[in-house]
Amino acid sequence: MPMARLLQYEAFSPEDISLITGAFESAVSVLGLTDRNDPETIERVARKIIECAQTGERDPIRLRNNAIKAL
Repeated sequence: MPMARLLQYEAFSPEDISLITGAFESAVSVLGLTDRNDPETIERVARKIIECAQTGERDPIRLRNNAIKAL
């Protein structure tokens, strides 16, 4: 999973990581990205979620929606 790899050097609390991961899973589902064998697309989604979280956002729905909008 790209999310775990991308988060390993970020300064998020365990609770934040749980929220971020949930937002990522939700975004992947909403976008219909069931083929997890497309690492480039999945990683782009993960990076957008992390970028949104770096602004201080912690609401998983807003993280998901903002990341999808940014894509």
